[in-house]
Amino acid sequence: MKKHLRTLGVLFIVGLLAIVTVACGGGTTSSQPEESQEQTQTENQNVVKENNEKLSGEVQIDGSSTVYPIQEAVAEEYRSVQDDVRVTVGVSGTGGGFKRFTVGETDISNASRHIKDEEAAIAKENGIEYVELPIAYDGLSVVVSKDNDFVKDLTVEELTKIWTGEVTKWNQVRAEYPDAEIKLFGPGTDSGTFDYWNEVIIGKEKTITSNFVASEDDNVLVKGISEDKYALGYFGYAYYAENKDKLNLVAIAKEAGGEAVLPTEETINDGSYAPLSRPIFIYVNTKSFLEKPQVADYLYYLLEHVGELALEVGYINLPQVTYDENKALLDALK
Repeated sequence: MKKHLRTLGVLFIVGLLAIVTVACGGGTTSSQPEESQEQTQTENQNVVKENNEKLSGEVQIDGSSTVYPIQEAVAEEYRSVQDDVRVTVGVSGTGGGFKRFTVGETDISNASRHIKDEEAAIAKENGIEYVELPIAYDGLSVVVSKDNDFVKDLTVEELTKIWTGEVTKWNQVRAEYPDAEIKLFGPGTDSGTFDYWNEVIIGKEKTITSNFVASEDDNVLVKGISEDKYALGYFGYAYYAENKDKLNLVAIAKEAGGEAVLPTEETINDGSYAPLSRPIFIYVNTKSFLEKPQVADYLYYLLEHVGELALEVGYINLPQVTYDENKALLDALK
């Protein structure tokens, strides 16, 4: 993989982590004493970590399209270490990923938001215990086509009017803009990015317009926006970074008259690109971690390398202390 090194400023600190524990369902029986089972699991994980034992089997991952580039980068690098382990990374959106994760179909779920109460309840019903681990920081990027030569910046209020359908033409946003219909592109309703956009741009009192092209595949959004001069859309910063030859970033001001800020490594990192900066996560099935050596090994590998790989694919890495805390959370499971 081609390395893209970047210099970072002081990293944005993510809040204290908490293990999210869900009550188990019915237990399983075994002729092996419980204490012996726990000892075996601990020894097994230590072998994985310290001796890099040759492993096989599968690691099933699904969820957020925003987290996908990071997870795919980790999986690609991991294959060079454990080529007999099959790591499958799906892109069904945060909500779609949780649908599979909460019924035990996947080992790891990528998420661009926290798990919802109703999703946690389904996990509890199915005896799925899990931990949440933040892995990087992202800045939602508002973009237009390279052919768009009139939109340089927008306010949060203007975005709200556009995405609630209060205005539908560019000259209704600002008089100097063209008299042309605004074509909207955005993540689908299963996306955690969609949920976050709703939270910070639409708000609880209003409803997002249904008049936009929705897709869980950000590449579809890139294509649609880049080919229409009057299009407007949003997605994770990494997808802009991959397609900057086709798209222009729009600077965002929190309020009218305020400074309009572009998403960059520095502004996402220091929090000045607000309110569209956010942490992104993985959720780990505790049973998978404890009972599948290849899953445990993959997770320790991820936490060792994800900071560097996140930078390479256009995200902001977290402080090393956060990755160390994540490892401590996994160690505590044993």
